Amino acid sequence: MKHKGYHARVEYDAEDNILVGHIAGIDAIVGFHAKDLKNLEAAFREAVDEYLDHCAKTGKSPQKAFSGKLMLRVKPSVHARAAVAAERAGKSLNQWSEEVLAKAGATGA
Repeated sequence: MKHKGYHARVEYDAEDNILVGHIAGIDAIVGFHAKDLKNLEAAFREAVDEYLDHCAKTGKSPQKAFSGKLMLRVKPSVHARAAVAAERAGKSLNQWSEEVLAKAGATGA
């Protein structure tokens, strides 16, 4: 689920027979829950809106979930293979990496 640039992380709580979610990618712990998907989506939107309202009332800047900047540390051999693969594809390492990561995310890998 996505609302105002924020994403949800959802799990099933078998003990209480409910769906439990949190806003993903922020330091604040903002949770929500519901018995079904329809109500879970509404609860998520409400949680995001309440988080943003709380930030506004307290004068804090709301944390954005993802900036689009990603720093990775990998073995030099992995870095070299990725750079060669990007060059062979006629792309910058950044362009190539973005495509590879997007494909991995689309397949759920």
